[in-house]
Amino acid sequence: MIGNRYMFKLGALHFLYATDPFMVKAIKLFRSLDLGKPAYLQEDSRGILLGKGIITANGPAWSHRRKILSPQLYVDKDTLNIIVESGSTVVKSWERIIESKDGFDADIMVDGYIRSFTSGVISKLVFGHDHCRGVKVTERYLPTKANRNAWRLEKEIHSMILDIVKDRRGSSTAKDILQVILEGSENGGPGESSAHEFIVDNCKDILLAASEGTAFAAMWGLMLLASNPGWQARARSEVKLVCDGHLPDLDMLGKMKVLKMLVLEVLRLYPAVAVVSRRALQDVKLCDMQVPKGVNMWIWAPALHRDPDLWGPDADKFNPGRFVDGVSGACKSSHAYIPFGVGARACPGQKLGMIQLEVLFAMILSSFNLSISPSYHHSPTLGLLLEPEHGVHLVIQKI
Repeated sequence: MIGNRYMFKLGALHFLYATDPFMVKAIKLFRSLDLGKPAYLQEDSRGILLGKGIITANGPAWSHRRKILSPQLYVDKDTLNIIVESGSTVVKSWERIIESKDGFDADIMVDGYIRSFTSGVISKLVFGHDHCRGVKVTERYLPTKANRNAWRLEKEIHSMILDIVKDRRGSSTAKDILQVILEGSENGGPGESSAHEFIVDNCKDILLAASEGTAFAAMWGLMLLASNPGWQARARSEVKLVCDGHLPDLDMLGKMKVLKMLVLEVLRLYPAVAVVSRRALQDVKLCDMQVPKGVNMWIWAPALHRDPDLWGPDADKFNPGRFVDGVSGACKSSHAYIPFGVGARACPGQKLGMIQLEVLFAMILSSFNLSISPSYHHSPTLGLLLEPEHGVHLVIQKI
């Protein structure tokens, strides 16, 4: 054991556990393909969920996937319109529930509405005009509480995606993410995957990361807003001042500093990807350590994000104001903030995720006051992602 690093074994697997910013920096600066993702991510139930797409692929196969997918996750005006449209659906759904209760407040479990928001956005980006069929894929695939055995439906999901592909081939002029994946599968991408596996696995990875990862962050964010009425009021005042009754656009989002600080703080306290994992594909040197080939590495993000030596004595408290000067001003090392992963393998959709959260929070705060429901039971649980075990119940009141 060396400081915040130590070696251990789980069965036949060797692990290096690290929670210090120096190791994070070393991984961040490591550009060789000799550092990849653990092989166990392609095995058992995780392998069925993730396949060999952009999340788990290594070497040139991963580079090819990253090259074709990253540019598609850029947020432009059309993408923002999709996000706002999905946010409007959430707002209208909650307004109808409140109206059905004679205009009083409503106790709502928000999980399903937030998942509909995120799955709606990514389904439109991935499947374009086939997004309705894409939403059905997402609903069947994602490992939600009501669908814990979703991985048993692998063949069905495989078939659903390929049915969309079959109808698309040779007849579509679309330039959505699915079309880019199709072209990538035909252009001789490296790796052991067949063309069908390439298409299905990359679709699944994008759907899982963009839908579930963003959804959990949004759920945690709404819980924190409801628990901190002072910050909720401050963020609402900023939204009303900047948006002035209009739906948010990219220019408005750039002006809302409190909203951005709030999102950064949500992701600090509850990073969806709590464990950042790597595997030494060859012998590598990180910091002052020689890491042998085959060793897996785990960085426990919550430990870094809540370390009082890095973030101060209020590290466990919700305080968006710590980000008034950005991440570098919030803690002693900017390498201690890793909600989207580290280095070359950091999430390519992090900007998309951030903007979805900013838009959703802005639209909800413009219309509703939030408070914690007596039904809410705080129990963060780590599965593939860090999720609220019992969901998020809020009392929602129309403003």
